[in-house]
Amino acid sequence: MAATTIPGQHVDIRLWARPEAVEDLAMRQLQNIAALPWAYKHVAVMPDVHYGKGATVGSVIAMRGAVSPAAVGVDIGCGMSAVRTSLTATDLPADLSRLRSRIEAKVPVGFGMHKDEAFGDRDGSGWKDFWHRFDALTPVVRKESGRALKQMGTLGGGNHFIEVCLDEGGRVWLMLHSGSRGIGNLLAQHHIEVARGLAHNAALPDPDLAVFIADTPQMAAYRHDLYWAQEYARRNRAVMMRLVCDVVRREFPAVRFEDPISVHHNYVAEETHFGEEVLVTRKGAIRAGRGDLGIIPGSMGTGSYIVRGLGNPDSFESASHGAGRRMSRNKARKQFTPDDLAEQTAGVECRKDSGVVDEIPAAYKDIDDVIAEQSDLVEVVAKLKQVVCVKG
Repeated sequence: MAATTIPGQHVDIRLWARPEAVEDLAMRQLQNIAALPWAYKHVAVMPDVHYGKGATVGSVIAMRGAVSPAAVGVDIGCGMSAVRTSLTATDLPADLSRLRSRIEAKVPVGFGMHKDEAFGDRDGSGWKDFWHRFDALTPVVRKESGRALKQMGTLGGGNHFIEVCLDEGGRVWLMLHSGSRGIGNLLAQHHIEVARGLAHNAALPDPDLAVFIADTPQMAAYRHDLYWAQEYARRNRAVMMRLVCDVVRREFPAVRFEDPISVHHNYVAEETHFGEEVLVTRKGAIRAGRGDLGIIPGSMGTGSYIVRGLGNPDSFESASHGAGRRMSRNKARKQFTPDDLAEQTAGVECRKDSGVVDEIPAAYKDIDDVIAEQSDLVEVVAKLKQVVCVKG
């Protein structure tokens, strides 16, 4: 669909969703973002848009000489990874409970951690240099090095998941969603508070949108920690995917794995748009440059999409990060029961208890509608349906 333009105070809002479908709180957030004097061209809003802490989920914000840490969010580098395997549906057993339990035994979920370091040479290069840079992070997180080491390769909770999926041709895919865990959260909260205390942010319509300005010590410190946390998130997904592949290889020794697809959807990148170098913040959005492979997941009972970017300049070459919530977690817990969850996740080997009722498919927008609303941003490569879903 073509984007709808809504006038803003400093820049306009370009919306890949029906304006009437955007909740009032989210629209007010978007208007506050569009009023920032550092905002560039327009604010691009994805079809999975919904209200978020600090800034709207599903927003793409380009700024000249500034960045808002709350517009990234506290799960710096959160994103997705997916791997297509050589297995087909006929290779899978009828009862998938053992496969799920073995994944859960291999990858800690919720607040769980590994007993020892879980990463190694198989998870990519540069580990020694990467961990050496921990000592140069803001001093407030120095005592967390042991925890950060043991959380590398862990899932977390909330909407994070590990899935075994089937595409429409019957091929088996592995997919997971996670970010920078506790260390990213601590770094984000520290810098958000620093930004809120800076004098140039005193008159902002929303203090959560406080920014750092280029060529200041605060900006340099934030970008240093931010990029480290984004790399932590990428490596965290790589370690988890290797652990999941190890489980699958144990169950199916002849399996082969294709190269992984890995994307952030809460992050900052230095990019050139409309001929200018800007800092682009994607909160609940993936990069969708021409030819870029991406992952857009739905809820735990509906399936996901592998997509290829079309490089639309008006979206700052971006697309949605998922289906997007249509109701809060609290509202979902009040409205639905474990029986409702079991009904809506029929055929999926997953938790069906009160602890994950807030993740029920009905709490999310329809993923097929979300994909249809961004046909000028991405093309579909594969549609996946989960048969196993692990959640914390």
